[in-house]
Amino acid sequence: MNNREKALGEFWRMAHWIVFIAVLMAGGAILYLGLTVGLDLHLVIATLGGVFISVVLGCGLMAASFFSDKSGHDQLVSDATRQKERESQ
Repeated sequence: MNNREKALGEFWRMAHWIVFIAVLMAGGAILYLGLTVGLDLHLVIATLGGVFISVVLGCGLMAASFFSDKSGHDQLVSDATRQKERESQ
């Protein structure tokens, strides 16, 4: 198994945990709102969408940066940039 396959496996494992945590956080937000204020349909939809999307987007972008580093993509870009700089000199 090469670095890319290993990094891809870790990324998908992380993605599953991110979705699980996002669902828990969205449920927690609805529970909190249900205990403190009255719930209506629009509030529930907005809260679920906002909390879930925010958590998935934030954590997903961080997971993508880890994947990029572990899979070697960052090194390939760095090597290509250094090569272009040498050729232009």
